[in-house]
Amino acid sequence: MVRHSATLAINERLEAKRAAGERVLHLGFGEAGLPVPPAVATVLAEAAGSNGYGPVAGSARARAAVAGYFSRRGLPTEADRVLLAPGSKALLFALLSVLPGDVVLPRPCWVSYAAQAALAGKQVIDVPIPPAAGGVPEPRVLETALAEARAAGAEPGVLILTVPDNPTGTVAGPELIEQVCAVADRHGLVVISDEIYRDLVHEGSVYSPATVLAHRTVVTAGLSKNLALGGYRIGFARLPSGPGATRLRTELIGVASEVWSSLPAPMQEVAAYALDEPAEVREHIERGLRLHRTVAAAVHREFLAAGASARAPQAGFYLYPDLESWRGKGFATGKQLTEHLLNRHGVGVLAGVEFGDDPGALRFRVATSLLYGSSTEQRWAALHSEDPLSCEWIAEALTHLRTALTPREP
Repeated sequence: MVRHSATLAINERLEAKRAAGERVLHLGFGEAGLPVPPAVATVLAEAAGSNGYGPVAGSARARAAVAGYFSRRGLPTEADRVLLAPGSKALLFALLSVLPGDVVLPRPCWVSYAAQAALAGKQVIDVPIPPAAGGVPEPRVLETALAEARAAGAEPGVLILTVPDNPTGTVAGPELIEQVCAVADRHGLVVISDEIYRDLVHEGSVYSPATVLAHRTVVTAGLSKNLALGGYRIGFARLPSGPGATRLRTELIGVASEVWSSLPAPMQEVAAYALDEPAEVREHIERGLRLHRTVAAAVHREFLAAGASARAPQAGFYLYPDLESWRGKGFATGKQLTEHLLNRHGVGVLAGVEFGDDPGALRFRVATSLLYGSSTEQRWAALHSEDPLSCEWIAEALTHLRTALTPREP
């Protein structure tokens, strides 16, 4: 049985506590926490009358905009290699449905990959991440894991990479990506590179697996993180080039035609506008990136001060602290620790076990993006502030966290 998504479940649990009048600190859900740019809202309003079905893969204008988006990021793309969908989740599941073979996952990883693999009837082959960054497996261990999986009767066929990574908030570098892609190539794996956070790298840029393994890498992305349009459900994929690409496109369109028909026409207009990247869109994303970087760094400092070990945030709005130093306080599992933080202090985070981590590890994912405000006015103020940490509501949230991280017996 596939359970309720852990990220959606913690969001609903925290919202119920808030509705009941409890004071909560929402660090459990990866919603980007920013307001809708006015120009985007205008495009959507003007497209409200577009109520007809469109091409399954997406309109010519929207696909051209996606192609331009990738091409400007060093991945030359033709419009006929693009597919749009109601969210990148739908694309990921469609890919797992049509690609042959079992799924290789770096662990810890985003909660939906394993669940979708199960829905697609595929076995999951776990491979730990290296110390440098999450989202990719340890290359040498990957070789061994593939051999052992085949010896046990599995048929590895798909490797999912997340660049930048959720849950660790880190970015794998070129050397690591190239090593992993070399292993994937030797073993005939198709790579799905989930790059939905690629525009939110704090410093530098993303080195995509599609750069080195173009003929067998599918890139997925969307507008839910860079423009905080999660509720708009706009996702898109860049399909590989070379032999087999035409068949993959045909099979994906077949799935799409039977499941979601097409991305809603008004959202295709939003996608075409946003992915053409006019100045107001670029400015909004850049402001959002600065806010994510500033607040994630401040939360990281709070965890370090409490004795946690944690990689410094490199992208997006996630941290993955380890509070092993608290084990002497009576905490035996990550789930026990996160329940303590929630029930005693109203702090919602997700235990590492939800991401495939060791249940006994005192690790958990922290999402900082819902600290920007509880109203549209507060979010706009945080977005445009030169010093967002001085915003009263963000300062209060950091104080709340600092209090919760003062060690106590469970």
